[in-house]
Amino acid sequence: MPRPSFPASLPLTLKVSSLKEQIPKESPQASASSHTKEMALRQNSDKEPIIELFIKAGHDGENVGNCPFCQSLFMVLWLKGVKFTVTTVDMRKKPEELKDLAPGTNPPFLLYNGALKTDFIKIEEFLETTLAPPRYPHLSPLNKESFDVGADIFAKFSAFIKNSPNNSIQEQALLREFKRLDIYLNTPLPEEIDHNSRENITVSKRKYLDGNRLTLADCNLLPKLHVIKVAAKKYCHFDIPAHFTGVHRYLQNAYEREEFSQTCPADIEIEKAYLSVANRRS
Repeated sequence: MPRPSFPASLPLTLKVSSLKEQIPKESPQASASSHTKEMALRQNSDKEPIIELFIKAGHDGENVGNCPFCQSLFMVLWLKGVKFTVTTVDMRKKPEELKDLAPGTNPPFLLYNGALKTDFIKIEEFLETTLAPPRYPHLSPLNKESFDVGADIFAKFSAFIKNSPNNSIQEQALLREFKRLDIYLNTPLPEEIDHNSRENITVSKRKYLDGNRLTLADCNLLPKLHVIKVAAKKYCHFDIPAHFTGVHRYLQNAYEREEFSQTCPADIEIEKAYLSVANRRS
């Protein structure tokens, strides 16, 4: 399958297939089909868990579709460095394909050693607790505000795009959320300030929300920012203002990370997902 495209040097084994390739012939624990993409395994052992992530498929029924929550879990597993498989679910055929695997469930969902996990927040918490040091890194941010700062931005975007072109009020609300995010990204974290140094740090130079490593906060926010960036540009001619330097620095650093850029859906998937919203606008 043409997307996602994964570099062969990554320290994990990853397999990607579409659900329709698995259900008729194989159990969920079986290997993926000829569309499977494999990567080099960092270190394998008999005790490594069997993890299968199911995410929304794109309009062709195979490629990665538009779903920020799916991408978030994709990123979490990638950052954990664990071996896992990813299967795209064609939502148009969902009832038939999922009746035996996860009836009544929408992606994302997870099979962990055969046990079904369906709630996004609970899956994230489960992975953080279960895939823990010393074997796997913790991804929780040190600062609570790293989670909170972008919590409302996607809701403001949704109101903005639904009310376009008569959406000046919603645009200002969205810009206020971007300003809040920008201020946070440009404000030094406590860990950046050396009280024994004479240097007065006034602007943060960190790469991500909580420092120079990607955390769960980034896994939650970045997929939503990517959707906003693509959909708002396409249907509202909206660009994130250049004076939000912290936001632009953040996105630039994020797109340089394969865990984010290689799990993003194609722009066309986002544009198609919001086409009906754009057509219903007043």
